[in-house]
Amino acid sequence: MQGKVIIFSAPSGAGKTTVVKHLLETFPNLEFSISACSRQPRPNEKNGKDYYFISSEEFKNRISNHDFVEWEEVYTNCYYGTLHSELERIWKNNHMVVFDVDVKGGMNLKKIFGKNALSVFISPPDLEVLEQRLRDRSTESEESLKKRVEKAIWEMQFTTYFDKLVVNNELNKTLQETEQIVKDWLSKP
Repeated sequence: MQGKVIIFSAPSGAGKTTVVKHLLETFPNLEFSISACSRQPRPNEKNGKDYYFISSEEFKNRISNHDFVEWEEVYTNCYYGTLHSELERIWKNNHMVVFDVDVKGGMNLKKIFGKNALSVFISPPDLEVLEQRLRDRSTESEESLKKRVEKAIWEMQFTTYFDKLVVNNELNKTLQETEQIVKDWLSKP
């Protein structure tokens, strides 16, 4: 392993993907680590851009082959993980890796990279706001929405395991705050 990494984690719907996209546009030396997952793509997602979409069977084979830096079964038979080859691709470009991962994945990555990692937890102001954001996406069934809110309650317990906590109450302030956090991290030797 080489180089610094920045890890963004949050409950689904907290705004981490919006934050990460903004930072990637702001800092040209950052590059998004595309995770692999075994779920179906959402209508606006593209293979090789948002995720590497692979079947559960292929995911399990790649686990057996030790192709992942880290992986997690996030929901039953729904896997997410970071491929070694993805990090190598980014580091070959002399870029810094940026992760947009679930909370458990973020904690695992922090353990792996230690002081070479900055971990940032993006929190919703409260669970009601989070649930409304998920509803506004119009991508979730009621059952899926309920699972995501229950998982968010569990994930919120782990904020202290991250280097920084940012409450995403007002997007512009959140973007400014995360920009400063990244600027400070990049300036460290």
